[in-house]
Amino acid sequence: MSEKYIVYHNPRCSKSRMAINYLNENNKSFEVKEYLKVPLKRNDLIKVLRTIGRSAESIIRKNEKDYKENFKGKKLDEDQWIDAMIKFPKLMQRPIVIKANKGIVARPAELIDTLD
Repeated sequence: MSEKYIVYHNPRCSKSRMAINYLNENNKSFEVKEYLKVPLKRNDLIKVLRTIGRSAESIIRKNEKDYKENFKGKKLDEDQWIDAMIKFPKLMQRPIVIKANKGIVARPAELIDTLD
């Protein structure tokens, strides 16, 4: 049996919904983690960042209201960006899709194929 995908999902995000649809259309087994309902713990977020091979700042949504009101123009280090995403989970780019020890920001959804 192949490994299940994990999708860090915001149901209000069209790109996130596209990733879910793509997995369904391709008969892929997956688990949804609605990170706005159940926020990631610090260690889990660090693990996600390592798995996708990205820095915290590189997955910050800079058009979000929370970013503009609290972080625009500020220089933060990695730990501070992680803290920012824990406090303001909407700042995290989505959807993030992980399979085993590989992961991506699935924009576009077809990038999910690179995890196989």
